[in-house]
Amino acid sequence: MQKDPKAKPQYAVVAAVQLPNVSDVEFEASLAELRDLAKTLGYEITATFTQKRASFDATAYLGVGKRQEIREFVGNESEPTELERPPHAAADSNAGEIEVVFVDHEISPSQARNLEIEVGCEVMDRTMVILEIFHRNARSRAARAQVEIARLGYMAPRLREAAKLAGPQGRQRSGTGGRGAGESHTELDKRKIRDRIAELQLEIIAMDAERKTQRARRQERQAIANVALVGYTNAGKSTLMRALTGSEVLVENKLFATLDTTVRALQPETVPRVLVSDTVGFIKNLPHGLVASFKSTLEEALDASLLLHVIDASDPGYERQREVTDTVLSEIGAEAVPRIRVFNKIDHVGDAAAQAEHEATLHAQYPDCIVMSARRSEDVAKLRIAIVAFFQRDRIEGEIFLPWTAQQLRGEIFVRCEVLEERADEAGAYLRIRGESETVKDLCARFSPGR
Repeated sequence: MQKDPKAKPQYAVVAAVQLPNVSDVEFEASLAELRDLAKTLGYEITATFTQKRASFDATAYLGVGKRQEIREFVGNESEPTELERPPHAAADSNAGEIEVVFVDHEISPSQARNLEIEVGCEVMDRTMVILEIFHRNARSRAARAQVEIARLGYMAPRLREAAKLAGPQGRQRSGTGGRGAGESHTELDKRKIRDRIAELQLEIIAMDAERKTQRARRQERQAIANVALVGYTNAGKSTLMRALTGSEVLVENKLFATLDTTVRALQPETVPRVLVSDTVGFIKNLPHGLVASFKSTLEEALDASLLLHVIDASDPGYERQREVTDTVLSEIGAEAVPRIRVFNKIDHVGDAAAQAEHEATLHAQYPDCIVMSARRSEDVAKLRIAIVAFFQRDRIEGEIFLPWTAQQLRGEIFVRCEVLEERADEAGAYLRIRGESETVKDLCARFSPGR
């Protein structure tokens, strides 16, 4: 399904089953997130249908009565009962324009098809929604390849259901048009998908090797400290990235606005030079195929010396967001990387008194956290100081002597360490330096004042 993201909003409804082990707060947060995902695709949600059940209906996810309610609403036959309509929603005149039912779980191909037949419009489950957003937003060659692998993996098991509906076209035929003897259309499609996935995986391996080579060359040229911004989607990572680096990175109030890793230098530049990278946001129930496919994108987190775990302080479900991010970081093997928890968007929390109270609560829960707004320069400066302090914590000082005959080496010294003080005499310059232990020891051995 391809829609112009700039086209006028089209209408959809959300449907979800609340299982006994899911609290009301968690259920409502998940529904709100799905509505935001739909908004990112360009849809306006006009109604939300919910149902409490012990388990999903094996045939069509929702119970018979709830499916009928949705069908009536989609067909604009009558006002459904137990209907939750957001305050901004249009009146019943929009009901006849409903194009999609968004389901807040991943459902089987047969459940999706049966539900489509019963409600009379397209059905997209949560996984399909996320895949479609990733597909639209991917820009780099690597991100596009990773998204395509995930989409193909999602489509493959659904071909069997499509074959059932295709009738004779999906049945076995003799070998014609490139098919082997007795190979069906479905088998041919599945083989094409397997071949395409294998081709894309080889491309990604080649791109990964190229990135690693470039990274190694870059680190050979100069001492670099790496910081990766990680966190839930729409937590404000890109806004914070722009504030820390002065770069014009994409900033949108949409889920998954950033998919491709962006790397910029911390400004004003420091010694060592600090590179900041923005990464794809995490989300609850992120399809495992996407976690695997985007591992190379998330490798910025693995390679980082420090993670800035950005959390939306204004979201009532911030604790759930923190847990999701911690889980995904653990899945990719980054749980041991040092991190600073950054509670962003504190300016979105009521008035000054409410903000102060919430900040105190957060500091009580996480004593070492930073509570801030990426839109306040004084808060950004405070975070920058914390970043620089992290990279200077294990640095040592030393003194070196650079004769006037070797002044061409000043550039190397200033890149590799911080020059705290400089004095000169007729023989050359004395530099008091601070840097990584190995660097300072090496420079002191080469340029000892006593030599």
